[in-house]
Amino acid sequence: MRGKVRMGDERGIVLIVALMLLLVLTILGIGSISTTSFESIISGNERLANIAFYSAEAGIQVGLNRVPLEDDMEPLEIPKSEIGPDTTYRTTVIYVGGAVSPGDDVSRIYKRYQVNATGEAGVVRGGNRQVEVQTRVGPYTDNNYNN
Repeated sequence: MRGKVRMGDERGIVLIVALMLLLVLTILGIGSISTTSFESIISGNERLANIAFYSAEAGIQVGLNRVPLEDDMEPLEIPKSEIGPDTTYRTTVIYVGGAVSPGDDVSRIYKRYQVNATGEAGVVRGGNRQVEVQTRVGPYTDNNYNN
């Protein structure tokens, strides 16, 4: 009986090792799926935030185009405008006041305006971005400042 190996004590060890490897691979697979879905949500939110920023930027451009046309003292609320599906902006133009520019002589005066815009994108998980711009119009001389 020399050369024969008794296998009775080692039965089922391959099955246990295979099940352990299957468990490890299953845990890795579930972790990968979870990470992928989380990254997908992050990229979707970033996309909505970018769309909201660009819609606010459109509102800023509309407000800046209206600056020289508007009365100086009252804030101008530009009605909420729809750019595309689920994308809007809201704009406000405010007259801040007159200022003398540094380096200019005292007779040159500028009118300062502040333009605020809020862009919104998406309905369910909406993105929202706010942009503010300050600008000046002029120069005006003392004679034509109030005109």
